[in-house]
Amino acid sequence: MPKTHFAKLKTLDRRLTHGEDMILRLKERLGKRFEEEVQFFKGWQKDKKGVGALIPTSIYAARRMASVVNPRSGLPVLELGAGTGVITKAILARGIKPHLLVSIEYSRNFYNGLVRRFPNVDVRLGDAFALDEVLGERKIDQFDCVISAVPLLSFPMDRRVVLVEDLLTRIPPGRPVIQITYGPLSPVIKMPDRYEASHYDFVVRNIPPAQLWTYRRAV
Repeated sequence: MPKTHFAKLKTLDRRLTHGEDMILRLKERLGKRFEEEVQFFKGWQKDKKGVGALIPTSIYAARRMASVVNPRSGLPVLELGAGTGVITKAILARGIKPHLLVSIEYSRNFYNGLVRRFPNVDVRLGDAFALDEVLGERKIDQFDCVISAVPLLSFPMDRRVVLVEDLLTRIPPGRPVIQITYGPLSPVIKMPDRYEASHYDFVVRNIPPAQLWTYRRAV
């Protein structure tokens, strides 16, 4: 057989091998994503009030939320409602060292998954509305920002306001609490004399499409 035929066969073999590798990687990625969605759905079935959506936050929404993190501040980051860890991963990708991320999750099932997936992150099981108790020795810490996926629309407005104002005492003036929600309006009523509420982004590539809001103390 001519050498040119051997060369063509080798090239074809390499392409087929590369294609098979791509398919295997795609299956692996889709498999992990499917497992996350199944886990999230089971969590939603067990606690429909504590879990705000049927499937996890998309990577696009997670990256937009994590974009508020300032990795140069040297301060830890506080994450609320970590779920299956999609936002947790996006925060770490911003350059935050795992020990500087405190992730709080209310569901024990999700908490166990987070501990396995992020062994070096300070993952805590507890209620975001009882932060002093959950944070324990870290309740006096100052955080760079707060990234929240707590399903605020499941709670009365007075509790939402109390939570946001509590969170704002834990970060420097001007730094944000960023909140994901699925309603058309801010999930926390605007009170300009107490804090600033601003629409941050509308993420279409999320199911359902998500609204991101930030809350800040006046500088």
